[in-house]
Amino acid sequence: MNLKIACIQYDIEFGNPQANFERVSKEIEKTMSQHSPNIIVLPELWTTGYDLTRLNEIADDNGEETKLFIKNLAIQYAVNIIAGSVAKKTPEGVTNTMFVFNKSGEIIGEYSKLHLFQLMDEHLYLQSGSEKGFFTIENIPASGMICYDIRFPEWIRAHTTAGTEILFVVAEWPLPRLEHWRALLISRAIENQCYVVACNRTGSDPNNQFAGHSMVIDPWGSIVAEAGTESEILISEIELGKVQEVRKQIPIFQDRRPSFYK
Repeated sequence: MNLKIACIQYDIEFGNPQANFERVSKEIEKTMSQHSPNIIVLPELWTTGYDLTRLNEIADDNGEETKLFIKNLAIQYAVNIIAGSVAKKTPEGVTNTMFVFNKSGEIIGEYSKLHLFQLMDEHLYLQSGSEKGFFTIENIPASGMICYDIRFPEWIRAHTTAGTEILFVVAEWPLPRLEHWRALLISRAIENQCYVVACNRTGSDPNNQFAGHSMVIDPWGSIVAEAGTESEILISEIELGKVQEVRKQIPIFQDRRPSFYK
């Protein structure tokens, strides 16, 4: 089974949810008319960017506006959407939350970022999640991760030992650490023998320049597709049978000895 995947890499409008909803609507319309993918992926915090100091004003109450917006697009175009992540306002605080919708407009996954990135002050304005990122899409076991999460291989392994075959990563990864982004994503694919689909933003905000370079990597660690530093729609096709082929050829999951890893 093959899946066509589109990563929408663009320059997020800082602190302007309405402008970003309009941009994403246009980008999804263009993506579907030109490419007709099975799955569309958006970047991290795509409604607000890293306007952290104003999140109490601009975060989405329980994600309701985002959920209705993505639901309608998923139904309109009959496409699965990994809706990046958004600032979701809850009674306990604001979380950085990914929503996943199937092509019928149903929510099939929700994950709030577990690891908050102190270098960009996330811990001052966001609440950490507490649940794993599992979901099933097109009958394939998958998981979602958000940016800084990829620096924690034990967190990724907690998902792949449970069967994850595609790891979807959404990010606002800065340009100065571009080589870390590429190396970490390739490493996560090799060590977990899974596909990694990573959608990053591009452009800049008042404090950061972002790297772009959205990527799709196969279970051998080979790059299937990679974007540049500008806005673009990255299209790739993945062969899902390859995951089990690689896992049979080098059976790392059978050969693990977790009792020694504590």
